[in-house]
Amino acid sequence: MLFNRVMTDTLNPLLTEAIAMAQSNETLWPRDPAAEPAPGQAPWGVHQEDPPPWNRLRGPVHARGPQSGVIWQHGRELAAWGEPDRADLTFSVAKTYLALLAGVAQRDGLLPDEHEPVATRVPGIGFESEHNRPITWAQLLTQTSEWEGSCFGLPDTVDRWRKVANDPRPAGGPKGGERPLQPPGSYWEYNDVRINQLALALLHLFQRPLPEVFLERLLRPLGGGADFAWRGYDDAWTSLRDGRRVQSVPGGTHWGAGVSISARDQARIAQMLLEGGRELLPRDWINRLVQPCPIAPFYGRLVWLNPFGMAFPGASESSWFMLGAGGHTVWIDPERDAVTVLRWMDNAAAPKVMRGISEGLRAPR
Repeated sequence: MLFNRVMTDTLNPLLTEAIAMAQSNETLWPRDPAAEPAPGQAPWGVHQEDPPPWNRLRGPVHARGPQSGVIWQHGRELAAWGEPDRADLTFSVAKTYLALLAGVAQRDGLLPDEHEPVATRVPGIGFESEHNRPITWAQLLTQTSEWEGSCFGLPDTVDRWRKVANDPRPAGGPKGGERPLQPPGSYWEYNDVRINQLALALLHLFQRPLPEVFLERLLRPLGGGADFAWRGYDDAWTSLRDGRRVQSVPGGTHWGAGVSISARDQARIAQMLLEGGRELLPRDWINRLVQPCPIAPFYGRLVWLNPFGMAFPGASESSWFMLGAGGHTVWIDPERDAVTVLRWMDNAAAPKVMRGISEGLRAPR
C-alpha cells in the first residue's frame, strides 16, 4: 500500500489501522471514467442515475488516482497516504467552495445582506419570475430556494425528489418526477441545478470567473493551487457587463466538469476554516456556515452537520463535513482540532474508518 506516515514515531496505532481500512475499501467506481465497470464495480459517476436525456456528461472528466487521504491535527500533518498531491475531481465538495466564495463576496461588500433577494444585485439571469423573485442568497446556500427554471439547458426538475445518502428523510418520489414547488425557504432539497444557478449568480456578482477568485483569494494565500482546476460544462458560457464571454462553473461533477484539487489543498482549506478563516474570510461567515438549517438540521450552508452524533457515527457532534460522490469526505473536527481528507473511499466503510480516526486522534500517542 502507498502509505507514507509523517511523524512515524508518534502515529497512533488506531490511526494506522483506520488508514489501512480506508485503503482496502476503495470506491467501486473504475479509475478510468470511460472504462466499462469490471465485475463487482459500479458505473462511474452519478449522471447515470438521471432520466434520459439528462443521463450524460456535459463537461470534461479525467482518470482518478487511488484511495488517498491526509490527517492533520493542531495544524500539523500526522499522516498522508495514496497520492495526496494529485489533483482529482472532488464532486460536491465544490458546493462548499461556493459558500466560501459567497463569504469572500460579503467581505468585499458585494453581498452585504445574504437575506436580500438575488435579483436585487444580479438581475436578468433567471430570478425574475413571480416565484423566483423572492429567493435570497441564504436560501440558495441552504438548498431551500425552490428555484424554478433551467440553468444552461438543465431543468431543476431533473433533480427534484433527489435522495442522497446523508439525507435522513425517506425518498418522497421518483428522481426527476413531478413535485409541486413550495414557497422559497419552506422546503429543503439537494438539487444540483439550483447549485449551478448559485454559481452563475456569484459569477455575475463578482464579474470575474470564479476559479480566478478562488485561487487568488483563498487557495494561493494558503500555499496551495498546484494543478488546481475548476472547469465548466462545454456550453456554459455567459457574458459579463464589460462584454467578456466567460465560463460559468458547476458546484460539483454531477454532469462532468467541476473542481480538480489535491487532498493536501483540501486540507489547507479545511484548516483555514477550523482556524476561523484567518484573514481570508470573516469569522462570522464561518460561524454561519455551521448553523443548522431550521427545516433540515443536518445541513448548514452547503456543509453537512452531525447533530447528536447520528449522521456520522464516531465523529464528534461538533464535526462538519464537505462531501462528494465517489467517496470524498473533508472532515473538520473542532473537538479534536483536526482535519481529515478521504478520497475515493467506499462509503460503506466510512463509519468504521471515521470512528477509528476519531478514537486515534483522541487517544494518547
